[in-house]
Amino acid sequence: MSLDATEQNPQLSGFQALEVDPSHDAALMRQIHQLRFQVYCLEQGFLDAIDYPKGYEADEHDLRSFHFASCGTDGGLAGYVRLVCADAAGSFPFQAHCDALYPGIVLPPTHQSVEISRLMVSAIHRRQPDRSPEILCSMFRQMYMRSVRQGVRYWYAAMERSLVRVLQRMLGVEFRQIGPVTDYYGPVAPYLIDLHVLAAQLSEGHPSLFEAVRPPEMCC
Repeated sequence: MSLDATEQNPQLSGFQALEVDPSHDAALMRQIHQLRFQVYCLEQGFLDAIDYPKGYEADEHDLRSFHFASCGTDGGLAGYVRLVCADAAGSFPFQAHCDALYPGIVLPPTHQSVEISRLMVSAIHRRQPDRSPEILCSMFRQMYMRSVRQGVRYWYAAMERSLVRVLQRMLGVEFRQIGPVTDYYGPVAPYLIDLHVLAAQLSEGHPSLFEAVRPPEMCC
């Protein structure tokens, strides 16, 4: 996954994120699939546009994913990310590409894990560098809320090193790399994020951001 961002602290005022229910939000899901086509096929070239003649990108993982979108004050789609649950065999998408892990790595229980996937910000907002962190933070809160409610403790993510540095500067937390760099929509490495550790580090290092992103049920 890739994301243009800056080191600025994200704010939550300009963008509103929501969890998208594909069965009830068909129009928004179509916009999401069109954004995915724009970013992954036309802008980044991760996927061949000729394989998506209708101009939208969807795959088999969508049916077992939680979908999140960030919209601007004008209602336009600004960003998207999904959390993919394991398939029937207990595998995640990243494992088909990042098949080599560092020695001694023990993966957490499948039912407590999801994979961050298709993280993106629309080009118009990437061109305004103060917006990417804001968009990311708005979606992060929704992802975190869903994970807590779903009993999920661990996030997998296959990320470029540049994105990892941005997230670590922005959130003040360390992400644990569990395998070497490989070609998975660009040069990325697999990471494992323990949400308990993330919450503790975020609370200590960025308490105002932690207050903004933590779910209401965690508030005193």
